Amino acid sequence: MIKKFAKALNLPSLQCPLELFTDGNDDYTYVLPQCFAINMIDYGQLIKLKQNGRMVGKEKRIIYGTPALKDIETTDVENFNSILRERLGRLVRKSKCFSKVKRRLVCAVELFQFYWNFINDFKGGFSPGRLEGLVDHLWSWHEFFYCRVLSNLN
Repeated sequence: MIKKFAKALNLPSLQCPLELFTDGNDDYTYVLPQCFAINMIDYGQLIKLKQNGRMVGKEKRIIYGTPALKDIETTDVENFNSILRERLGRLVRKSKCFSKVKRRLVCAVELFQFYWNFINDFKGGFSPGRLEGLVDHLWSWHEFFYCRVLSNLN
């Protein structure tokens, strides 16, 4: 997974290090140095402290580099994972809706990504894609289903 992640990224540099925050899973501390130079990573962990099954606090650790302690947070990823599980029954744990074919799971997630980035009215007529300047308007499902995809496969 980390090797695929590394291929998808612009390579970090000393001027623009990779900033990465995870939970307390120590596997990342061993795998990240295999894919990136340590001096090009700002990596921190957020460990949730629990007592009797309830969270009682958080501990932030700097593992590599010099990330600011206030920046070490995983709530954005946890929130988006929650949204995915809420909207895609295939991703719910212990569900009857699991995908029996990997390709169908990939298609369902890609369809949701398009909806989330281009159709979803995120902030008063703006989708994440529009906020980033990738499109000039909110898409509709009609536009999505009837758009012509240009191909360079000639």
